[in-house]
Order: sequence, then structure tokens, then C-alpha cells
Amino acid sequence: MNTQPQDDWYDPEATTFGDRLSGAREEAGMTQQELAQRLGVKIKTLKAWEDDLSEPRANKLSMMAGMLNVSLSWLLTGEGEGPMDPAIGDLSPDVNMLLEEFRDLQNQMAATSDRLGRLERELRSTLKVEAID
Repeated sequence: MNTQPQDDWYDPEATTFGDRLSGAREEAGMTQQELAQRLGVKIKTLKAWEDDLSEPRANKLSMMAGMLNVSLSWLLTGEGEGPMDPAIGDLSPDVNMLLEEFRDLQNQMAATSDRLGRLERELRSTLKVEAID
């Protein structure tokens, strides 16, 4: 394993959405399977996004940005807050603990937001059926 930091790990001029997504996922320490599961999508869907064969909807983009700790703008365009540069080095245990808690809370919020969306769609559908009856 290469332990030397790479200053050129990300080139904003050359990367695509899929490159940024896979890079941010790797920086977050997640596998494709883990991220797909957290987003509630099939792994082939995530692979298609990372391979630039398709693009996610806005709600999934927002969830991804939170889960990967990057800005939505960075994920889409490469401008804004991206993943931490590996050259930053080690952080204190206190900072790492706070960052981990922060990311966990972001993930919970994203999952709750997705759950609310599903419930709202189900409620609207049920209301339409009851209105017809």
C-alpha cells in the first residue's frame, strides 16, 4: 500500500462526475456495495453513475453529498468542498471523533429525508385511491 500522500490525487479539469463520485466514496472508506445500500439503489445503478453511463436524481445527489461529506456543487462540477486531501495528514483523536459523529448524523439525516420522501409518495398514492373509492 502506498503511504505517501499524493498532491495530485484530483484534477478538476480532467475529472467527470463518476470520477468525483468514486473518489469521494473511496475517501469516505465505503465500498460500492455499502454506498448503494445506504442510498437504497442497486449496485449496478451506482456502478453506472461511477462509469458516467447515467446520472442520479436530485434527491440521491443530495444524499450522496451528505454521506460522502462533500458539497453538492463539488460532486456536480468539481468546484466547492470536496473530500479531504490525503496530504492533510493525521488529525487528533478528538477531531476524528467529532468528524465521525458529524458524518453519522449526516447519514441519519439523509436516510430520514429519503424515508420521508417515500412516506409522502405512499401517502399521496393512498389518498388518491381513497378519493376514487
